[in-house]
Amino acid sequence: MYRPYTKPVSRAKADVKLLEPRVQIFVIFLLKVFARLYIFLFFGVARILLKGDKHLFDSFKRALEGKSRCIIAFRHPNGGEPQLLTWFFLFKLGILARRKGVKFPRQPHAVFVYGYEVVRWGGWVARYIMPRVGAMPIHHTKVDRHGMTRIYNAIIDGPYPLALAPEGQVSYTAESLPRLEQGTIRMGFHAAEKTQAKHNIPVEVLPLSIHFRFGSWGKIALERLIRDIEKLTNTGSGREIRKLPFNKRLERCRNHILEVNEKRYDIKGDTGLSFEKRLNIVINTALETGERIMGLKPEADFFTRLYNLRQVCWDKMILPGVDSLNGMSPLEWGTANLLAGQAWHASRHMELADLGWYFCVALPKEDAPLHATVEYAQNLWDFANRTLGGAYSNRRNILPRRVIIQSAPPINLTERLPDYHKDKKAAIQMALTDLQNAYLDCIEKVNQPE
Repeated sequence: MYRPYTKPVSRAKADVKLLEPRVQIFVIFLLKVFARLYIFLFFGVARILLKGDKHLFDSFKRALEGKSRCIIAFRHPNGGEPQLLTWFFLFKLGILARRKGVKFPRQPHAVFVYGYEVVRWGGWVARYIMPRVGAMPIHHTKVDRHGMTRIYNAIIDGPYPLALAPEGQVSYTAESLPRLEQGTIRMGFHAAEKTQAKHNIPVEVLPLSIHFRFGSWGKIALERLIRDIEKLTNTGSGREIRKLPFNKRLERCRNHILEVNEKRYDIKGDTGLSFEKRLNIVINTALETGERIMGLKPEADFFTRLYNLRQVCWDKMILPGVDSLNGMSPLEWGTANLLAGQAWHASRHMELADLGWYFCVALPKEDAPLHATVEYAQNLWDFANRTLGGAYSNRRNILPRRVIIQSAPPINLTERLPDYHKDKKAAIQMALTDLQNAYLDCIEKVNQPE
């Protein structure tokens, strides 16, 4: 029988304390000793292949020499990209560059920007390592002047490139580009103004696209995952079912999970509508349900509402600015615990809405490449997982896998400052469109036959 993926929260906790971000040599040494094993065991990375390496080498070299400032804009389809890229920049990039005759003035590294919620659910290891490799937290929805000042200082005067995900969060797909947020470009233009005034050197945005490929083991692991989904959804077993193409088996499971959610939210399922339209009704109802539990009004676009609900829920479970619960009266503590439990339940609806928005995509075709079917099956498992109350930490990935890092030509924001000063909105949109096209070009290049 099903066992809960996540235990319900019933007690509020004191705030998470972090050191001020700075690179510590001892932690870099620890990463050198243990990170490759960690990358293999927890992310199943058997091999990393770099494509478009000249763009990456040249951008890093200019940045490390102080001739430019670099913002690495990396795709974030799977969740482990920051850990993977941290290891790759520290211990692999220099070796690959030397093989091509490029020598960096010092060991390459990048400081990453991440959401505060990561260290709230990531555990003590994340809270220990992340600030000690220079990673900087930021709030999605709160006014965070200290965090933004820290980030701008890192771009303008920092010794290393800054890395962040323009998608804003995990996007669950490497083979398409569901959405980009304007934050990276807005931040880049503002930093370009300040950098030009102070150092008179350009600020560049370097697009990186991350992709996964699977060997002979991938098809076996995919079959195992689909069987687990079929077992979870009770949609059939036996030889006759397993003779069906992967996409037909996935469709049977997908439709059952959708129907369960429609019943859950008392939605009358209209079989005349497409799966995507029916799912869209479910995810909007899920988000509204979470907002109603927390007393929030649906007064903005989908992702602003999602981020706001996520922030409110975390702030009830882990109390911001509270160093210790010892000073609370029993009445205050008991009330805080009730609110934490309420927030946990509200966040279950938020987690479903989050994954569901990205899952509004067509089934892979029968002749789809293995990596496309794997990606869909992983997200289908996650669709079931979130229906059961799970979260990203319960996601299942097919391992081992080969990682392809595809780099694109950098986007020089300093060159665009005259246009930015004339019309900020148009300049930001143009740069964002160019970034989007760079990612789409990366996807096309990765999928070209070798």
